[in-house]
Amino acid sequence: MRSMLFVPGDSPRKFEKASQGNADALIIDVEDSVVTEKKDEARKLTLAMLKGPRGPHQLYVRVNALDTGMTLVDLAAVMPGVPDGIVLPKSQGGDDVRQVALWLDAFEAAAGSEVGSTRIVCVATETAGSIFGLGTYKNCSPRLAGLMWGAEDLSASIGATEKASGGVFHSPYRLARDLCLMAAAAAEVAPIDTVYTDIDNLAGLEAETRAARRDGFSAKALIHPKHVDIVNAAFAPTDAERKWAEKVIAAFAGNPDAGTLRLDGQMIDKPHLRAAQKILGQT
Repeated sequence: MRSMLFVPGDSPRKFEKASQGNADALIIDVEDSVVTEKKDEARKLTLAMLKGPRGPHQLYVRVNALDTGMTLVDLAAVMPGVPDGIVLPKSQGGDDVRQVALWLDAFEAAAGSEVGSTRIVCVATETAGSIFGLGTYKNCSPRLAGLMWGAEDLSASIGATEKASGGVFHSPYRLARDLCLMAAAAAEVAPIDTVYTDIDNLAGLEAETRAARRDGFSAKALIHPKHVDIVNAAFAPTDAERKWAEKVIAAFAGNPDAGTLRLDGQMIDKPHLRAAQKILGQT
């Protein structure tokens, strides 16, 4: 999964448009993109979207945060539509995942779905306190599929007046980004880069996505359909990377008992093999 496109839960028109694109996942949002007065309507519309014809996209629903008291109501409304996953905003750590997972057990059983089939992706850096919970996601639940870092709500939490300048995040946000990446790697789930908000700056989007892939992120959250193809392309291996990966895999295949090998004048070992397999989608 490379691209996760947010779609307002109260807009079937935008959902239909997004469904015609190439995003790997659509996140139907009943949190920030829906005002309080329209939450009930959005839940009903979201259920209808989930029950409609399914395309190749995975369908996630971003529910409201646990501290709003609306999470359980959201889940009760949308789980009959059997979403592929739930996005939990403002997650504080592994205990939040366990709570949502427990509710999902009940909803899946009631719907006759396979218990454990609904995945959870956490937006894991939206408050100052959440940063200190990043180390608690490892082994919290087999449902956990990814950790996404977010910058928008973090600003309000820490009292910052500016997130970035010249297209570069300031240090508090780089810290949140990097720690989320490490937490996802430790938990062995997908690290997901934050949304890019300068909608018309496509060159900036490509640069930010390539930097995310370089550092280890495997997907990016999006807020506009025109960003999808750029992000998908940026996460694709280059020809040079593919050739290198094929050579590494071939070298170890020809020497299955070797721990280290010499390739093009460089020493390679099993971490290089795992990296090569990841590039070619073999892991």
